[in-house]
Amino acid sequence: MLGYILLAVLVIAGIYLIYAYNALVKNKNLVAEGWSGIDVQLRRRADLIPNLVETVKGYAAHEDKLFRDIADLRAKSISGGTVTEQSQVSQAMTGMLGRLFAIAEAYPELKADANFRDLQEKLAGVEDEIQLSRRYYNGAVRNFNTMIESFPTNIISGFFRFTKADFFEIGDQAARQVPKVEFNKAS
Repeated sequence: MLGYILLAVLVIAGIYLIYAYNALVKNKNLVAEGWSGIDVQLRRRADLIPNLVETVKGYAAHEDKLFRDIADLRAKSISGGTVTEQSQVSQAMTGMLGRLFAIAEAYPELKADANFRDLQEKLAGVEDEIQLSRRYYNGAVRNFNTMIESFPTNIISGFFRFTKADFFEIGDQAARQVPKVEFNKAS
């Protein structure tokens, strides 16, 4: 009788081990899928940037340093890297594109250019897709990391050497701050 009980406990433990391992693998694959979505959107953005820069260059040729900085960031974005590195490059690229659009504000002819407006709209769409992909990825990372840290799957994840995944975060602390809005009271 004791042998049957012991056998039942071992079978249940084995079934749980298989279940937990498969759940860890599934969540690890969801993280990889989420990163793939971000990577696709970052590449789409990188593909739009040369056309955007060339369009702006026609109107604001004196902004060479900005154009070189954007080209350097684009190269870093395409070359890949860790999630943390890509997050930092993405944040820097967003800032540079903001500067590029600020320059465009000074050139009414550029703002009226159909090609520029089309590129601007496409870029805005890609930025939205990056945000959606980032949310999906970070949700998958959260679930995976929770499994790795929760008992008893933490034992299984440690045994099979599953490691925590990095979140795709905003690296700039200033961007995390809530903007302060003040309204001047008219006298």
